[in-house]
Amino acid sequence: MSAASLSPDTPARLRYADRFARAVLPEVSRTFAISIRFLPGTLGRAVLTAYLLCRIADTIEDDGAASPERKAELLDEFLGCLTRRETAEAFPTRAADIRGDPAHVDLLRHTDLVCLLLRSLPARTQARVAHWVGVMVHGMRKFVGLYPRGIRIQTVAEYREYCYYVAGTVGCLLTELWHEHAPSVGAREFARLWANCRQFGEALQTVNILKDIAWDAQHENAIYIPAASLAEHGSSHGTLLAETHREKNHAAIASFIQLAWRDLDEALDYLLMVPRRAVAIRAFCVLPLLFAYATLRDLARTHAMLRAGGSVKISRAEVRTLTVAALAALFSNRALRSLAGRVRRRPFLLFARAEPLPA
Repeated sequence: MSAASLSPDTPARLRYADRFARAVLPEVSRTFAISIRFLPGTLGRAVLTAYLLCRIADTIEDDGAASPERKAELLDEFLGCLTRRETAEAFPTRAADIRGDPAHVDLLRHTDLVCLLLRSLPARTQARVAHWVGVMVHGMRKFVGLYPRGIRIQTVAEYREYCYYVAGTVGCLLTELWHEHAPSVGAREFARLWANCRQFGEALQTVNILKDIAWDAQHENAIYIPAASLAEHGSSHGTLLAETHREKNHAAIASFIQLAWRDLDEALDYLLMVPRRAVAIRAFCVLPLLFAYATLRDLARTHAMLRAGGSVKISRAEVRTLTVAALAALFSNRALRSLAGRVRRRPFLLFARAEPLPA
């Protein structure tokens, strides 16, 4: 049965949309697919829906062939999808010219199904998801307009602003969803989490930016390391991947690695503020955080992300080991801090030998 053969908003089509969302998720994010399975019921559906909506917007922003005017037009239309069924139903056809990673493009081609999932959520949850995804999209649209020839971040302040739009907003949305759907996250707990929620999202984004420097520059025509920071060390956006400037470029990103460590430590504080009774939320948050600690550890020891075609990924063996260790430590703040500290220092591998890092 195809999606097109089903009438909008019927129970059968909603089940189809749910199956599609769960099938496409590991194709667009292996890490998120591991974490989302811990969130139950309506909360899990809300977070899954919000994540896929964010990836659709990201796919539009990342298309290296589309003009800035076309991107802005589609981002505006995508905003309409969040509140109007007719706009959502027409959007896959309207955005048929967008290109990119096949899995992400497939997701965009099914925007109507993801928006059906959004409409199936409780009214307040719909409103919060639509609000925060909207803030993200407005920020993306701003940067598309600022840099019509490809994003080229100029200053640290601008870098922070970009990270807020594309990731800090996610931390805000998640925290509101915890408060709405987890009885143990009451007003007092929400207030404490709210103070650190931006850092939770932005820390993970900084690590992603650092590990994907070469990919973003080559495949998405985007450079997020500020020009001012590179200039301080005798480099530039034009020489970001040049072998002759590799040491200078690594010196420039060293400050961002330190920034990421500070943000990750604040993100850990956020996790430890989540009540122990909110087991599912703790499980959801701990895995991407520990994976980020491990990735940043490796980033500090290699130049691979500054080489054309280079990337930095932790091994599948460490992912498996960290998953087991994190769940075992979930109820103890002391154990979680200890685990994060150990991961920061060296690979966490109980039954396998660590793989050597590329130079």
